[in-house]
Amino acid sequence: MDETIVDEKPRLGFIGVGWIGRNRLQAVAEQQIGDIRIVSDPNAGYAEEALQYAKGAKVVDSLSELIENDVDGVIIATPSALHASQSIDALAAGKAVFCQKPLGRDAAEVKAVVEKAQEKDVLLSVDFSYRFTNGIVALKSVLDSGELGDIYGVNLVFHNAYGPDKPWYFDPKLAGGGCVMDLGVHLVDLLVWLFNNPEVSDVNSQLFAKGKKIEDIVEQVEDYAVAQLLLNNSIAVQIACSWNLPAGVDAVIEVSIYGTNGGVSFKNVNGSFYDFSTERFHGTSREVISSPGDSWGGKAAMDWVAQLAEKGNKFNPEAFQYLKAAEILDKIYKRK
Repeated sequence: MDETIVDEKPRLGFIGVGWIGRNRLQAVAEQQIGDIRIVSDPNAGYAEEALQYAKGAKVVDSLSELIENDVDGVIIATPSALHASQSIDALAAGKAVFCQKPLGRDAAEVKAVVEKAQEKDVLLSVDFSYRFTNGIVALKSVLDSGELGDIYGVNLVFHNAYGPDKPWYFDPKLAGGGCVMDLGVHLVDLLVWLFNNPEVSDVNSQLFAKGKKIEDIVEQVEDYAVAQLLLNNSIAVQIACSWNLPAGVDAVIEVSIYGTNGGVSFKNVNGSFYDFSTERFHGTSREVISSPGDSWGGKAAMDWVAQLAEKGNKFNPEAFQYLKAAEILDKIYKRK
């Protein structure tokens, strides 16, 4: 469905405008890169608040009503259980989709969404916003240059001193999992993206809830998880993530990559959820190559709008990375 948006901004509809959805709406509105036509949320107060940034937009009651309107793309920021079905409905109607993570609760759901986007030849993106931080961009530049030599080790960490504030996060049927699905999904996405759809093997994982190891994720969600896996039969990867970890700071976030000629590491600064620094390691010395200060929260959404405007509403094969990441998550969860 190759329809390039010529001499006008993409017409957009937002479904789900709680904190995260409203944040993305505000980013698009402030940059004046999209024409926000429609807003929908079951909470009337959220919808009204969103109209402060999208003056003239219309409020509708449902996704079906939203996609009946003349919009080019739909931004989905609803609870996780709705992501796959709502994405499929919007894609089936020929609308480009930008969805909050996770795209689906398991690989089967993600596969159905990606295949629908491919079938209809429409644009699909997911809000994996860490890809767009200056620090990760700097890290990727070092990795892609080859200057690290042969890569052999990767550490990925996302510990959150707090837990979710909505009950559905703790229902595995609704959320698809716990901290791995909430936080680890970002780490796995970065792994797949940075290493360009690597081959993955030897996945081992341990999941915990309230300090006790769990084997069955059907009845409860994990609040602490570690996983080990092998990339391209040559790179050892360690992943750790958690909710409510008493780490002495609000958050611990890290992406570190080690090779025969040095390393590079992206880390949050002073426990911040928003400020990051990236360093290049040379033996025992280090060099700062990216410092805090960028406003990155809405960049993934803005990139999707830019693709829609400049390249048209057509399928981007990078969407298959979402499926690769979902398959890794299934292995971490030991799903059959």
